[in-house]
Amino acid sequence: MRILVKVFGCRSSLCEGEYIAGELINFGHEITDDVNLNYDDAVIVTCSVTSEADKKCRQLIRRARRSIGVNGILAVCGCWSENINIESAKDLGINILTGSKHKNILPEVLNNMILTGERNEKNFIDLRNININIGEWEELKILRPVMHSRAFIKIQDGCDHFCTYCVIPFLRGRPVSRPIENIISELKILDSNGTREIILTGIHLGIYGREINTSLAELINKISGLKLKNIVRLRLGSLEPFCLDEKLLRALKDCEIFCRHLHLPLQSGDDEILKSMRRGYNAGGFCKICENARKNLGDGLHISSDILTGFPGETDEAFNNTLKIMRKTELGRVHVFPYSERAGTVAEKLKNKVDNKIKSLRTSEAIKLGGELFKNYAEKFVNSDVEILAEKNSCGHAKNYVEAECVNKNLIENNIYNLRVINISSDGKFKCEHRD
Repeated sequence: MRILVKVFGCRSSLCEGEYIAGELINFGHEITDDVNLNYDDAVIVTCSVTSEADKKCRQLIRRARRSIGVNGILAVCGCWSENINIESAKDLGINILTGSKHKNILPEVLNNMILTGERNEKNFIDLRNININIGEWEELKILRPVMHSRAFIKIQDGCDHFCTYCVIPFLRGRPVSRPIENIISELKILDSNGTREIILTGIHLGIYGREINTSLAELINKISGLKLKNIVRLRLGSLEPFCLDEKLLRALKDCEIFCRHLHLPLQSGDDEILKSMRRGYNAGGFCKICENARKNLGDGLHISSDILTGFPGETDEAFNNTLKIMRKTELGRVHVFPYSERAGTVAEKLKNKVDNKIKSLRTSEAIKLGGELFKNYAEKFVNSDVEILAEKNSCGHAKNYVEAECVNKNLIENNIYNLRVINISSDGKFKCEHRD
């Protein structure tokens, strides 16, 4: 069968989607992530970080059901799926439903349903575990990247930080870490299969190892000691700023394959808003973290970030403080989101809600500044040579995670090239030339 595997959300979700796609290929099926193609069945990996994410998930689920018809099998998993009731799931035409757990058995369940000919939209299986706080690691080993050039390796799940605006701890459960030996085993398999770049991911990546008497720094040190043949790049997923301590910085500095890019979510540059968000740092602390990171990893370090606009109580002054910190820390790529009220969170009950029109204006202003800052960062590399890992359509990424396009040569996917940056596009991408 041709099966659509479509992923919404974070890099952990991308990793989970890669695992599902890989297992379905092992069962003999063809995989696509293009919703515009014809496909027989569909798997949707959902996200629930904002109300807009919820809306997009529902829209795609309905679209997928229309595309596959009454005899297609529709499987849905992920954060959004954790809270949906069975009646609503059936109304959407879902056949296989699981949430944050049991994604490891979803491919087999789907394949068995295909093999037994149970291709009826009324068939329904609920794989969800009522208790998501089981504290056990659910192994999702990837043999090779399927839908991406890079390999996403999930090493941590769950969160207990409980930022006041965030629903994810309720959907993902308490923190759990993957045993180091399992990670190293997967790394070696990926390396033997020709993978060039890996990305370590987790819901709260920085606390990796806390409950199994190890740490992210120790894992990085062990990876540094491996004799890898093909893997030449290591990246980290999103890292909470307060997790970037001296021990981790030393490990990253000593790791030859670590790419000089960190994603450190700021969310707000105002101390009162950060306190209300329960972020665990203040604006000055974030600035010192960025300064220390560049001191250890070099001035060329690309620090990308997330900004949340319109949080309850955010005044014009508070928002302007965020813009000031964005400039002061010389952030690169910035993802900006308007605050989205989530049921069950502390922030839902906060007063002084920000008007949607004001929220939209602030979002646009932060996006504009983010674009300017990212372009400023990228322009530093004009007339310099950068190493590019080729992906599709003669594009790829430099080590600092700036996207690059080669204008005078077709690049072969998964090969590495040294290219000269000749210009910067309006959205901050490297325009490069290959020099023979």
